[in-house]
Amino acid sequence: MSQSADRPEVVPVPAEPVAAPSARSRRLAQQRVREARDRLTSTSGTRPAFDHELLRQYAQSRLSASAVVMLLVVAAAGIFSFWGQPLSTAMWAGSILCIHVLIVRHCHRFLADTPNPAETRKWRLRFTLLDFLYGISWATILIYPSGSGVVSNVLVMVIMLLVIAVSSMLAASLPIAAFAATVPVTLAIALNFVSRDTLDNYVLALLAVATQGYFALLAHRLHSTTLATLEARAEKDALIGELEQAKAISDEARRRAESANVAKSRFLAQMSHELRTPLNAILGFSEVMKSEIFGAHTVPAYKDYSADIHNSGVHLLNLINEILDLSRIEAGRYELNEEAVTLTEVVANCHHLLKLRATNRGITIHELFEQNMPRVWADERATRQVVLNLLSNAIKFTPPGGEIWLKVGWTASGGQYLSVKDNGSGIPEEEIPVVLASFGQGTNSIKSAEQGAGLGLPIAKSLIDLHGGTFTLKSKLRIGTEVIVTFPPERVMSALAPLNENSPPIQPEWETPAAPPPRRSRLRRSLASDSARAS
Repeated sequence: MSQSADRPEVVPVPAEPVAAPSARSRRLAQQRVREARDRLTSTSGTRPAFDHELLRQYAQSRLSASAVVMLLVVAAAGIFSFWGQPLSTAMWAGSILCIHVLIVRHCHRFLADTPNPAETRKWRLRFTLLDFLYGISWATILIYPSGSGVVSNVLVMVIMLLVIAVSSMLAASLPIAAFAATVPVTLAIALNFVSRDTLDNYVLALLAVATQGYFALLAHRLHSTTLATLEARAEKDALIGELEQAKAISDEARRRAESANVAKSRFLAQMSHELRTPLNAILGFSEVMKSEIFGAHTVPAYKDYSADIHNSGVHLLNLINEILDLSRIEAGRYELNEEAVTLTEVVANCHHLLKLRATNRGITIHELFEQNMPRVWADERATRQVVLNLLSNAIKFTPPGGEIWLKVGWTASGGQYLSVKDNGSGIPEEEIPVVLASFGQGTNSIKSAEQGAGLGLPIAKSLIDLHGGTFTLKSKLRIGTEVIVTFPPERVMSALAPLNENSPPIQPEWETPAAPPPRRSRLRRSLASDSARAS
C-alpha cells in the first residue's frame, strides 16, 4: 500500500463570513489610531492641535487680564511701601512690571505666528520660564515685611491668595505655567511662617500649602474642562466633515442614479420599439398560419406549432407592456385619463373576457354586485387593467373545479370597493411582501406551470395608489386569497336633486356672495352634472 493511501483525507473547512464593519466602528477605530499617533507626537499627552489651542487660550487670557495684573502690582507696591523703603518697593514694582510686559509681548508674538508643533514646544517652555520669574518676583516681596503682627500676617495671606488665584485662573490652560507661577510664592510664604517657630505661624504655613493645593486642583479641573470642550468641538468638526463628505457621495450617487434612470427609460423605449416591430410580423403571420387562411397544412402538427408561436408572441407582448407600464409608474410619468366609470360594468367586462379561460380550467366565477351604484371618477383603462391582473392571478392559482367570487359594493366611509376572492392554494404570510414587490414571486408561483414576470400585483397596487385608494391582500395557505381594492369617497359621483319649477333662478357667478366652497363640492357638482347629462 502506498503512503498516500495512509494519509487521512483533508476536508477544507469553509471560512466563516466576516461581517463588514459598520460606519460607527470604522469611525471609532480611526479615532483610536489618531489619538495614539497624537500621543506619540505630543509632549503634553494631548493632540498637537490641542496643545496649540491651549497655548492660544493662555495667551488670550494673559492679554485680557493685563490691566488687572498691573493694578494688583501697583496696589501691592503701595501697601508694602509702609514696611520698607519706598525706593526698594518701587524697584520691585518696576521689575515685576517689566516681566509682565515681557509676558504680554510674547503673547502677542505667539498669537501672530503660524501654528507649528516644534515652535509650540518652545513657546510652552518660554511661558513657563516667564511665569516662574513672575512667581519669584512675588515671593521676594511677600517675605519682605518685618514683624510678626496679626496685621502683617493677614495682609501677606490676602495678597498671596490674590496672586495665587489670579495666576491659577490665567494659566489654567497651561498647568505647568500655573505651578511655576504659584509654587514659589507658596513655598516662600510657608518657609517664612515656619521659620518663626510659633503655633500660629505653623497654622498659617499649613493654610498656605492647603491654598496652593486647592487652587492647583481648581486649575486642573479648568484645564480638563477646556480640553474636553476642545475635544467635543474637534469631534463636531470631524462629524461635520463626514456629513459633508457623505452628502457629496450621496449627491454623486443620486446623480448617477438619475443618469441610470434616464438610460433605463431610453433603453426601454428603444427596446419596446425594436421588439414590437418584429412581434407584429410574428403575431400576424402566426395568426394566418394558425387560421389556415391560404389552405390547410400538409402536416397537422404545423397548425399546433403556429398556435404555440402566436401564444408565445402574445405573452411576450404582454410582458413588454407590463414592464413599460411599471417603468412609467416608478418614474412618476404615468398620467391618469380620468372619466366617469361604472365599476360594475368594468368588472363584468373583464369577467366576460376571461370567462372562457376559467371555463376551460373548470373554474366557476360568481358575481356579487350591489345594484344602482353610481359611477366613480377614475381611469377606465387603469381600472380595467387592475381587474384583469387580479382575475388572471386568481384563475392561474385556482385548481380545476375551484371557485372565484367577484364583489363590488360600498365601503363604510362611502367609497366603493371591488374584491377578487378564490379558494386556491393561497400565499404564506411571510411571502405577501415578496409578491407585492416588483418581479417578486412566491413559492407557489415558482412551482406553477404558468409562471409570470411577477408584475401583475405591483402594477395593480401602484395604479390604485395613483387613484388615492387602498390595496389589501389577504391570504391563507391552502385556503385561498382575497384582494380588496377601494376607491375613496372623493371619487364617488353623486347626482344632484332635480330642479323644481318654483325654485329661484340661479344667480350669475359674479352676483353670488363669495364664500369658501365646501369640501369636494366643486368636484361633485361638475361630476354630477356630467352624470345627469349622460343619463
